[in-house]
Amino acid sequence: MSEGGEGWVRVARRDELAQGEVIGVEVGGRSIAIYDCDGQLYATDNICTHAYACLSDGWLDGTVIECPLHAARFDVRTGAVLDPPATEDLKSYPVRVVEGEIEVKLD
Repeated sequence: MSEGGEGWVRVARRDELAQGEVIGVEVGGRSIAIYDCDGQLYATDNICTHAYACLSDGWLDGTVIECPLHAARFDVRTGAVLDPPATEDLKSYPVRVVEGEIEVKLD
């Protein structure tokens, strides 16, 4: 992982993430999930806000990720909780592609 300037950090190659898939990456001391929803990329924290589970091990359905542990569901576009048992939204991050590399903006 390397700095892309202005807080942008390279996290993966674009060809490592297929349409309709999610991957987890570790960057800047954080676990982040990157989602490809019909070719549009989104990024959120990878750890469910309800209990410790990696969302990248869950099920992506359109723009909704379901936690593999207790089935909490989140909108990957905003991080918003859609279904319990989670009650706290995920942090979401700006994401872009530069020269075939996926970059996430950390604050």
